[in-house]
Amino acid sequence: MVLYCAPAVAFNVGQSLRHCSARSGSHLSILGCVIGFSLFTQVVSSSELSGITYTNVVIPAEPWSIHVIKIDRSASRYEIQSTHARGGALGLSTLRDQTADVDAGTGRAVAAINGGFYRRDSAYAGGARGLQIVAGEVISAPAGNVCFWVDIGGEPHLTTVTSQFRITMPDGKITPFGLNEERTENGTVLYTPAIGSSTRTTNGMELVLERSGGRWLPLRMGQHYSARVREVRFTGDTSLAPDAMVLSVGPGVARQFAELKTNDVLQISTASLPSLSVARAALSGGPILVRNGKPQKIRAAVDDAYESSSMLEQHPRSAIGWNQESYFLVEVDGRQKDLSVGMTLEELADFLVKLGCQEAMNLDGGGSSTLWYDGDVRNNPCDGYERTIANSLVVTKKEAKKSRAPVTTTPPKTEERSTKN
Repeated sequence: MVLYCAPAVAFNVGQSLRHCSARSGSHLSILGCVIGFSLFTQVVSSSELSGITYTNVVIPAEPWSIHVIKIDRSASRYEIQSTHARGGALGLSTLRDQTADVDAGTGRAVAAINGGFYRRDSAYAGGARGLQIVAGEVISAPAGNVCFWVDIGGEPHLTTVTSQFRITMPDGKITPFGLNEERTENGTVLYTPAIGSSTRTTNGMELVLERSGGRWLPLRMGQHYSARVREVRFTGDTSLAPDAMVLSVGPGVARQFAELKTNDVLQISTASLPSLSVARAALSGGPILVRNGKPQKIRAAVDDAYESSSMLEQHPRSAIGWNQESYFLVEVDGRQKDLSVGMTLEELADFLVKLGCQEAMNLDGGGSSTLWYDGDVRNNPCDGYERTIANSLVVTKKEAKKSRAPVTTTPPKTEERSTKN
């Protein structure tokens, strides 16, 4: 029975609740926006820092357990960073570990959510399935899918990004290339030091490249680089020096590069459509859930039966959304019938619209869905433990600079001596 009902908010007070304080208006607004899902909506936990709030909303009728972090975009000390496990382009680690590894120069991690889709197997486990930019450095190439990215001015964007990465050879021939990923028999991949100590390839032709004037590492989007061939190798698994890149060519296309030799100069382009030359952080995901304040129709994948069915089924979900005033990190627990069954993508889109999102993108879900706030993982991962993941979105807070007290100097005391004549 509903014993107390505020405007647009209903509490089932028969349950144990931790009530919001009078100053927690943002918690009540989050609760109010989801009331359309159920008349029995509970805030079971909440917490607030200056400019950022965390709320766990439970809707027993479904049941759903939804975790929401709301960040005030006008609070300039907060920034959203894209991070990758182990500080490189490959590897897996927990979200908790990734928050601990954030560069102190960007601030202190205060909130985070798991990132995009990635490879879980092979020597390239942890490689992002699409674009990732970390602190301005591109570590994984666009794959034609949807990307959330933040420009150097701090503005968020939601764009389908297509790679125009190209190598131009001395004779003018042009070939596309991938970045820090598994190279196929007919593929061409550029490896940077972000991949680790070597290319991890097993065959093919590999060109060790060094700087030939102009800009160089770290690799950035929308730029052109001149690279001189330092060495040509044919054994695979070439070592990567901190000041070098390696262009790996599969046996099926090696003939196109057969005439290249030491000291030849190649031109490398990291262009994309649209241009992301001003991107500070980026992460692939998808599909788009909300566009211009409207939930998007979810179209099932035509070439992947599992992906298609999972879009239409209820699973754990993660998403990033925003409007002019706020960012929202949202995680929905799932596959736990007594706690939360999860959402379909359309249910998630509807919730994000009610939350106030003008734009929103789906992130990796299932066992990867994890939300961290103020030192702790706040959700209940469906595996029963925190899964290792490839990347994440981390909210950092730059501490206010302490003003230094003015330094005053006191002249040394001089001892007066009297002299008797």
